[in-house]
Amino acid sequence: MTVFVLVALLGGAGSVWAQPAATAPAPSRAKATGLFLGGAGVAFGAHEAGHLLFDVQFEADPGIAKVDFHGIPFFAITHRSGLSPKREFTISSAGFWVQHAGSEWLLTRRPDLRRERAPFEKGVLAFNVLTSIGYAGAAMAKTGPLERDTRGIASTTRIDEGWVGAMLLAPAVLDAYRYFVPGQRWAVWASRAAKIGLVLLVVKA
Repeated sequence: MTVFVLVALLGGAGSVWAQPAATAPAPSRAKATGLFLGGAGVAFGAHEAGHLLFDVQFEADPGIAKVDFHGIPFFAITHRSGLSPKREFTISSAGFWVQHAGSEWLLTRRPDLRRERAPFEKGVLAFNVLTSIGYAGAAMAKTGPLERDTRGIASTTRIDEGWVGAMLLAPAVLDAYRYFVPGQRWAVWASRAAKIGLVLLVVKA
């Protein structure tokens, strides 16, 4: 499940995330915006591909259902019922795992990303961070369609959904901090620990 309203936020975030460096000619505003939104689109596709990968692996008969978030239409990738809790947890979590892996790869390989002219990469990171924040807020409020990923994680691990939201919010905030304040080793390891912690929840499912 992906909240499309967050994609719209990325357009306004472009000027914040795209800080030009002193070298190399800057792309035009239109091109930079297109690259930024392209990065966000790729990140969105990667999130959904994470769900589909395990849907197919577990032979869960994936499909697409039309849902809405307080009147805002979007869609959810669904699968058949009757899967084991561990498989349900894995499918629900897979999109976040992909986001976390992508953000970690970017911030590790390019710790000074903020100072680079890299609108595509910044679009990927912006989507990952903002989507996690959006999911975390919905989880803490316990609102949204029944198909939301955080509800699936909570139901299979028997953890309150609000705490699941907090576990998603932590790496998002830490990755944003790493972007704006690079070189802080405590933030790097705290972010990685939070991401690993979400994966390790599988032992509770």
